[in-house]
Amino acid sequence: MRGPLGDRIYAAAARLRRLERREARAFRRWVERTSNLVHLSILALVPLLIAVVTLLFNSIDQLSFLLFPPLASGTYTLFANPEGKYASPTRFVAGLTVGSLCGWAALVLSSALGVGGTAAGAAGGQLTVGAFAAAVAVFLAGASTWALDIEAPSAYSTALLGLLVRPGHELVFTLSVLVASSVVASVFVVWREQFYDRRAQFLYESTGSDDHVLVPMRGDDPDATAMFGARLAAAHDAGKVVLLDVVDDEAAASAERDLLDDRRRADRSHSGGDGGDDRFESSDDRDETPPADRAEERAVAEAATHLEDRASEIETRVGVPCEVVVAVGGRSPAATVLKTAHETNCDLVAAAYEQRHGALTPYLYDLFRGDTDVVVHRSAAGRTRWKRVLVPVRRASDVAHSMLDFARRLAGRSGRISVCSCVSNEHERRRAEGMLADLVEPFEGGFETRVAVETIERYLADNADDFDLLFMGASTDRSAASRLISPPTFERIQDLDADVVIVDRS
Repeated sequence: MRGPLGDRIYAAAARLRRLERREARAFRRWVERTSNLVHLSILALVPLLIAVVTLLFNSIDQLSFLLFPPLASGTYTLFANPEGKYASPTRFVAGLTVGSLCGWAALVLSSALGVGGTAAGAAGGQLTVGAFAAAVAVFLAGASTWALDIEAPSAYSTALLGLLVRPGHELVFTLSVLVASSVVASVFVVWREQFYDRRAQFLYESTGSDDHVLVPMRGDDPDATAMFGARLAAAHDAGKVVLLDVVDDEAAASAERDLLDDRRRADRSHSGGDGGDDRFESSDDRDETPPADRAEERAVAEAATHLEDRASEIETRVGVPCEVVVAVGGRSPAATVLKTAHETNCDLVAAAYEQRHGALTPYLYDLFRGDTDVVVHRSAAGRTRWKRVLVPVRRASDVAHSMLDFARRLAGRSGRISVCSCVSNEHERRRAEGMLADLVEPFEGGFETRVAVETIERYLADNADDFDLLFMGASTDRSAASRLISPPTFERIQDLDADVVIVDRS
């Protein structure tokens, strides 16, 4: 047995583990943002690459340090914008190498014409360059980059620095530039193809999880929500759905579990399923049972039948395993749901929409405050398929990544996904377009991106009818005062024909 000191040590260790898990999750969500990932890669890889190249070439006595400034600059350009115009390994290597050749050619030409003096000489300990040679090097670099469509900044840089190479070492400098830039380009290609382009697979939590879905059978149209959860789970090979019925007391829960078990055993033993409904009729034929008890038994039987019918429909139509669980409710329905999610190994709760006075019920907000991912589904017309999906986003975040992943799961290869962002003026358009491009690039399939200069409410009122479903963030990062002044968008849009899904990450 642990003593008081041992209990305190154990409690402190448990708190430390929880803190470590929270910090690790916070860091993972921070690095999910493409801009943060790029900056972190620059800090980690650019110094390491320059160090490796330095070690490789330190043994060459003739190699000038002049190689490294344009190499470092070009390496930063590669990693800073991996999908940009200058993120081409070929353009990168060609730009540096052609620039060094242009500098060499300028030296040869100025020497042949006897113009500009030496290319690099010592005068009072200072290096000097002829003006004619500098002009020729820049002209040749500009003409070459224009004609070959290669990276101009690096070419200009190496062309001018090549003028400072000691006479007789021009070939060594050019070959060093070619080899060093090729090493950097090779590392960049591996990083981009094996990590950056697959960052959704490695970093985005929802793409590798949220495949075991718990659906509490309560709220507005839980049957449609159950089908929604099933289609999310079906996108993963290991997906499953758990339908949850919460009852008031243990006796009713036990009776419903027994009925469900009887039905499962009968389904396994009868190939045709004849007489399956008779299992729920025995309690109705007992004349000595009080009417109140018979009504309760009928309610339990109807609930069990409904759950099994929904589970059978999901397995037949969607092809994903579906389980049924009955739990006893406590003082907090949300706590019961979250506890059941842990017990059934579910990493996503799909809850049907509930509102009170135009806002979400406390039950749903309690779900948002839990440690399990939650989606709240508001069904507009009982849809069970969603092929046209709209995803409005305000900024890049883990919630935005989850919404895109869920949209991709639902729409499939034949569906249509539109990602939009609303800005207040034209000056914000380019930033929003870049943000949307970074968001959709890691995901497979085609995405339409839109930037609108109008309010999100107006945009949705004009365009939501063209879609089956739209995703929205839960805005749980906002304060109570902020919510009071400006309610979340999903509470301000009530008359849309499309289904609405509110997404919250734990």
